[in-house]
Amino acid sequence: MQFGSLESVPLREAWPNEARDFTPWLADNLELLTEAIGLQLELTDVEVSVDEFSADILAHNPREDTAVLIENQLESSDHSHLGQILTYLAGLQAKTVIWIAREFSEAHLSAVRWLNENTDTQYAFFAVQVRAVRIGESLIAPVLEIREQPSSWDRQLRQLSQDSESELSKFRREFWEYYAERFPNDFSWRPGYRGSNVWHRVDSADLRISQYLAPSAQEVGVYVTGQVGQTQEDILSRVKPFVARFEQELGVELGENHSLVSVLRVDPKDREKWESIAEWLHDSLVSFRDVLEEGPG
Repeated sequence: MQFGSLESVPLREAWPNEARDFTPWLADNLELLTEAIGLQLELTDVEVSVDEFSADILAHNPREDTAVLIENQLESSDHSHLGQILTYLAGLQAKTVIWIAREFSEAHLSAVRWLNENTDTQYAFFAVQVRAVRIGESLIAPVLEIREQPSSWDRQLRQLSQDSESELSKFRREFWEYYAERFPNDFSWRPGYRGSNVWHRVDSADLRISQYLAPSAQEVGVYVTGQVGQTQEDILSRVKPFVARFEQELGVELGENHSLVSVLRVDPKDREKWESIAEWLHDSLVSFRDVLEEGPG
């Protein structure tokens, strides 16, 4: 039997551009971070504006119903990104920060360690090294290695694995299961899905529609945003032609992050209202999709 040698590949060979290649790839493959860290992650958005900066990826931890900030570099860690992370942390009210880089200096690992040891236990900070490898002429494979994490993280994961399904996850799973039974053609139901958002691509407009549940805000909603990997400028250029029709025909106005949003104020955990909530989400999806597919006019 012959064996090959595992060889490192320059990150720029795998992902030539951080914003155009690596960030969209990571947004589409968050399960790799889930496997590395043990934390379930759902994509919320990419290139999220915070003051004059843009956070690379904003994700959601469905178990705790909290925001997760993911900041990445294809180069070595630097002070600039550390400062931006702290800015994003406040602006996005994230509870978990995942800093990904080609390599970390000891000073930056010490900074992440200090944050874990000196902030409230509801916050968690990770330093994750990204590498690219292959054997011979095989496909390039990504490798994510945790360099720093909360000291009690392994114990917390063991505890989570022993816990039963959280109340929030159970609610979401049961609601989307109910919705899929009522409107089976709206989306491809994945058994056990516990996410807060269900996404629908509208390729003709190069945009997406999201139906979402937000029990903490006592609301459900539907909104239009861009595809994964598009910048805020890209999204705005695609959304703007539709603004007039959305306002005139649906009463929907342009909101934050260049999205068109319709909101229903209701407690989605009230099962007696699930029928009306599901109907509203379905009708809103159909209306949004019709406008986008027909074009701006």
